[in-house]
Amino acid sequence: MASAELRNTPLPPKKEKKKKQVEKPPLVIEQLGKHPLENRWALWFFKNDKSKTWQGNLRLLTTFATVEDFWALYTNIQLASKLTSGCDYSIFKEGIEPMWEDYRNKRGGRWLITLSKQQRHTELDRLWLDTLLCLIGEAFGDYNEDICGAVINIRAKGDKIAIWTKETENKEAVTHIGRVYKERLGLSSKVVIGYQAHADTATKSTSIAKSKFVI
Repeated sequence: MASAELRNTPLPPKKEKKKKQVEKPPLVIEQLGKHPLENRWALWFFKNDKSKTWQGNLRLLTTFATVEDFWALYTNIQLASKLTSGCDYSIFKEGIEPMWEDYRNKRGGRWLITLSKQQRHTELDRLWLDTLLCLIGEAFGDYNEDICGAVINIRAKGDKIAIWTKETENKEAVTHIGRVYKERLGLSSKVVIGYQAHADTATKSTSIAKSKFVI
C-alpha cells in the first residue's frame, strides 16, 4: 500500500538551473586602460639606396591606434634630426601609402615647410612632433577626413615637412588646414607656407613646384 501511494505521489518539479550569463570581454584597448585614437596610423621609413627602386626603399615599420602606443613608438625610434640625408619618415592613415600614386593621394597635395640647414638642430624635431600631434589629435575639425598623412624629408640642402591632403580642389578644406597647421606650429605671421598639388610636383620642370595656395 505504501509503495502504491509513493508511485501515485507526483514528483516535485525540477528546479531549472539558471544559465550563467557569459559576459563578453571588453576591447583589449579598454582592458589595458589605453586611450584610442580616432584613426589607426602607419609609420613608414624610406632610405635612399640607389641599388633599389623607389618603392623598394620604402618600408612599413608599424601601426598604432592609441595615445600610449604613439608615445611608446615616438620615444623608441631615432629622432628625425639624427637620420642620415636621403631618409624620410611618413605617418599616414592606415591603408594609405605615402606616395602620389595612391588613389587617395592622387588628387591631393601638401602644405610644405622648408627648413634651413641650421634649423635641423634647433627646430626640426619640435616641428615634426607638433605635426604628428596635429594629425593624431584630429586638430582640423570638420576637415580631418581630408587629411592623408605627413612626411618629413631629411636632405643635405634643407629638410622638409609636409601635411598631405586628399583633394586639391577642396579650397575651403585646404585653406582651413593650412591656417590651423601654421598656428599650431607657432610660425610667425612673416613666415609664408605654400600648398602644392601633387600633380604639379610630379610634372615640375624646376626644383620647386608652384604653390596653389599660400598662407
